[in-house]
Amino acid sequence: MRARIREEVPADALAIEAVTVAAFSNAAHTSRTEQHIVNALRRAGALTISLVAELDAVLVGHVALSPVNISDGSTPWFGLGPISVLPAHQRVGVGSALMQAALAALRQRHAQGCVLLGDPGYYGRFGFRASLDLVLPGAPPEYFQALHFGPTTPRGIVTYHPAFEATS
Repeated sequence: MRARIREEVPADALAIEAVTVAAFSNAAHTSRTEQHIVNALRRAGALTISLVAELDAVLVGHVALSPVNISDGSTPWFGLGPISVLPAHQRVGVGSALMQAALAALRQRHAQGCVLLGDPGYYGRFGFRASLDLVLPGAPPEYFQALHFGPTTPRGIVTYHPAFEATS
């Protein structure tokens, strides 16, 4: 069964929070604050793209995209994450469908690129690559990856929205 991908609506907020908590409950590399990040981005008006995945009208996945700053002034660039799928629906294509829809939405908005912090083995399937030109302080360089849509390659330090510091 294929997941239906659509934009978030206000009534989805609690279900998105529940999906995010469940998706990261057993993850090895997490601060367990991902649901707070999504909520803080939404409150700040910085949740540029927020897509949900439904199966049989049940919300089973979510992906968030928000603007990032690059010290060289390159715009518009976005950060992808968190991306969440209920554990019972992982490894069946829901996350991939969310990724493809998110990247298509960024291209429609004429984004120049997207960055994320995650597993190179997984995100490499979507074209993400580690780049020595972009740095996220404190992050292992091989896990901080970029996907360029535009003709130029930015160089600099990447800063996520302050909502990524949310703890509650």
